[in-house]
Amino acid sequence: MTRPTARVLAMLELLQTGGQRTVGDLAARLGVDERTVRRYAEHLVDLGIPVHAQRGRYGGYRLSPGYKLPPLMFTDDEAIAVVLGLRAAERAGPATTDHAAAASALAKVSRVLPRALGQRLDSLLSTAQFTTPVRETAPAGADALLGLASAAQARRTVVIAYTAWDGRESQRELDVYGLVFHSGRWYVTGRDHGRDDLRTFRLDRIASVEQGDSSYVVPAGFDATTQVVTGIAAVRWSHEVAVVLRTTRADAGARLPRSVGRLSEHVDGVLLETRAEHLDGMARMLAGLGWDFEVITPGALREEVLALADRLRVSALRGAVPDTAATPST
Repeated sequence: MTRPTARVLAMLELLQTGGQRTVGDLAARLGVDERTVRRYAEHLVDLGIPVHAQRGRYGGYRLSPGYKLPPLMFTDDEAIAVVLGLRAAERAGPATTDHAAAASALAKVSRVLPRALGQRLDSLLSTAQFTTPVRETAPAGADALLGLASAAQARRTVVIAYTAWDGRESQRELDVYGLVFHSGRWYVTGRDHGRDDLRTFRLDRIASVEQGDSSYVVPAGFDATTQVVTGIAAVRWSHEVAVVLRTTRADAGARLPRSVGRLSEHVDGVLLETRAEHLDGMARMLAGLGWDFEVITPGALREEVLALADRLRVSALRGAVPDTAATPST
């Protein structure tokens, strides 16, 4: 913080104590001349602070009666970042309760902004259009989300009250390896003591979280996002796919999002392990990568790749005019 800015805020703090302060008193307390005090007062007014001046021999400055400094003060760029971030949250649905949480937070922030800046942001929100539709979400409780996050940071085992998709209720002892927000829902993943295996749970199905005293160590290299998205795919999609991509691990990681599947080193390149609902779509994805590849499993995927190749060949030759060499005259 620059010294002039610090002094402007110090002047605001003095005015916050109430009553009217003379220019001379403010100048003495701030260590500046009276002309600078007047400039500071103008700066506060520009920020939307209701500073009133009284002229004359005993004149000075005071704040409007009842005015209290908002808990947050933003620059224009900061305010735009916060407001647009909350609007994005309102549409994407990452709030712990529902879209109303983001909307109410946006309203509260808007109320503490200077009037001029608030009006400009209102104009932005009323005219801006978004290509992403509002997403329906499964709300997660704030207590569950924060309790699991605290346990994950402290590496403490928790007991969760969980309701499965079929309505069965159970108590699960869990080592929390990570929290992931994916496609409108919060998930927690980690080691389920009862199953002695990795499991993923939806937070909106967790009724309570109790942190215990047992500690644990997260396995080296564990990726919570990959675990969650591949686990969801395993439930939804029926075809197990294993393909060797003729590329490097770095290039594959840069081109393919983690939601596609699990990548690992292979003697001939990179092994992609995933699941697919439609093998023709998987064939198109592999062809679009531009790398040579080898299908390990399933055999039906090879047939889909061959069928795609035939369709591409037919399309490439359609309408083509054969080259005819001119016959020399004799």
